Amino acid sequence: MGFRRFLIEVSRHHSQCRPIRNIYSCSYHTSLKFGGNGGLNYPIKNTTFNNPTCSMMLSRALYSSDASTIEVSPTDAAKELYDKLLKSVKEQRTAPPNNLLWSLIEKSANREDIKLLFNILENLRKFRLSNLRIFENFNDNLCREVSKACVRVEAIDLGKKTLWKHNVYGLTPSVASAHSLLLYAKEHKDVDLMVDVMKLLKANDVPLQPGTADIVFSICYETDSWELMCKYAKRFVKAGVKLRRTSFDTWMTYAAKLGDIDNLWKIEKLRSGLMKTHTIGSGFSCAKGFLLEHKPEEAAVIIQVVTQTLPEAKRPDIMAELEKMVSEWPLEVIKSWKDEDKMALAAGLQS
Repeated sequence: MGFRRFLIEVSRHHSQCRPIRNIYSCSYHTSLKFGGNGGLNYPIKNTTFNNPTCSMMLSRALYSSDASTIEVSPTDAAKELYDKLLKSVKEQRTAPPNNLLWSLIEKSANREDIKLLFNILENLRKFRLSNLRIFENFNDNLCREVSKACVRVEAIDLGKKTLWKHNVYGLTPSVASAHSLLLYAKEHKDVDLMVDVMKLLKANDVPLQPGTADIVFSICYETDSWELMCKYAKRFVKAGVKLRRTSFDTWMTYAAKLGDIDNLWKIEKLRSGLMKTHTIGSGFSCAKGFLLEHKPEEAAVIIQVVTQTLPEAKRPDIMAELEKMVSEWPLEVIKSWKDEDKMALAAGLQS
């Protein structure tokens, strides 16, 4: 695969970049070598391996959408607002001031408050239909803030109701509401919630947006869910969503991390049809693809192209990415390959 040749080519193309020589001199402190028993040893200098198992289990126990919920009483502030709204529509038969409902959304502080909110939304919906002959749902801003309130107090199951097309609350499903839930899923690495939200978007005919792809791809990457990323990427592309550079970067970086050359070049073909220039992420992913194909000269050329295209201020980022490419990426890609292919890959990385 020619890492030495690749580094020589990069140095030749970027002789003015002094950090290249430092990378070349230290790169094989982190190279792969064979153990006496035929297995692969990965000596890494000054590298710490984190084991997130315990913290992930705790996070899922505390924050997962499937976690049990502790029942508490409504807060006094929310109950007072709810009572005023209910009295207005049930006893006085008049439309309550808008600020009362907005205040209830803002001041909802726990799950029981959100239950009161949904109850009053249902009552307001009925009042608007029967007394005011208003058949439209509440406006999009209110619907979005309801979903945010659900996420804020971690009433995720109720938040999913904001994505129902047919509901008794007068809410209209929107991608903004979906993003609130997806960002929660991203924060807590909750793949199941992401899958549920994507199903709800499809079932309720909510159009996908570029921002949706950004969040979904990020969740898939951070939770090591390659098959899900490919599944949803196909759905985004089929729906005609114009993916952002950030989405392509995440998608291509993941493919390169796995050493999936076939998918990497398919993604690059799609990206290059939409965008003329590379980012650091897409450029280095292509360089890794060339290295996997034993083409170090082509890998060096694309690094040169990325360097020439990006502003001078990005030079430190390029050098940092190059160092990670030499010291970290080989270990990542070997880890993902089948055992029978690891020996040949390791030998190629050492050549």
